[in-house]
Amino acid sequence: MIDPLAEVVTLLQPGARFSKVVSGAGRWRVRRSESGQPFYCVILEGSCCLAIDGHAPITLHASDFVLIPSAYGFATTSLEPPTSEETITPPITLPNGEFRLGVQNVPPDVRFLVGHCVFDSPDAALLVSLLPELVHVRGEPRLATLVQLVGEESREQRPARGVVLARLLEVLLIEALRSTAGTAASPGLARGLADSRLAIAIRLMHESPTQPWTVAQLAKEAALSRSAFFERFNRAVGVAPMEYLLAWRMALAKNMLRQKEGGIAEVAERVGYSSASTFSVAFTRHVGVPPTRYVREQIELSTEQVRSDSHLLDV
Repeated sequence: MIDPLAEVVTLLQPGARFSKVVSGAGRWRVRRSESGQPFYCVILEGSCCLAIDGHAPITLHASDFVLIPSAYGFATTSLEPPTSEETITPPITLPNGEFRLGVQNVPPDVRFLVGHCVFDSPDAALLVSLLPELVHVRGEPRLATLVQLVGEESREQRPARGVVLARLLEVLLIEALRSTAGTAASPGLARGLADSRLAIAIRLMHESPTQPWTVAQLAKEAALSRSAFFERFNRAVGVAPMEYLLAWRMALAKNMLRQKEGGIAEVAERVGYSSASTFSVAFTRHVGVPPTRYVREQIELSTEQVRSDSHLLDV
């Protein structure tokens, strides 16, 4: 059986950037603007607050895990945040490598691991749009263990470090996303798959993207009326059914074109279009450039990358 969540995460090509352990004592605040960067945080001990633009503040406790697939403005603070008149001291690096916020020479009120990963896929923005804006998981020690492994691996120069990090991050993302279920979750693919009726339709779109699906057909497969299915899908996934199907088809098409898995006509057929011209129109509207130009640009980018790598070897 096709696993839509695993397919999306695999196409994202997650990679490690950095992670660090931070501790805080007293009253402190850190404000970040991380536009487009996948951000994660796991609370190792104690508690703190997370305020994300557009969302209600969250109180985080030990073993809580937060993932923002495409981070934007947010702030982390002590449970009792500093007043506007108080001076915010910058973090200080402690002898053990941790970063300390707030008061320095006292036991910490909270310790947490924060970090960024990267999505190497050129379609990252498209694929991230299929994920929840915010994942908050509580009481899942498996996630805390995985993040700890990511942190340890990122700091060590062990053989096959890059391969291990890539695999750990894939598992971490899937584990975090599948732990998010129910109506309280942020809209996205994971919430849609948590709905047994919608999951049938989503899996069919992934298993058979070449089928000329309609909302009525998918609603019938999900044993729902057309209107109930459309509204339920929109509410859970965050996009309309046909918009989701188009996004998935375009992600598959771009990956096939990059990997040179066939010409325009063959790719068009493999993602559900009756002709190359129909596919080209849809691709151009969705991606912004025709598929032929997209292929040329990818070849140029690949050539440029090879030249860059060669230059690094020469230095």
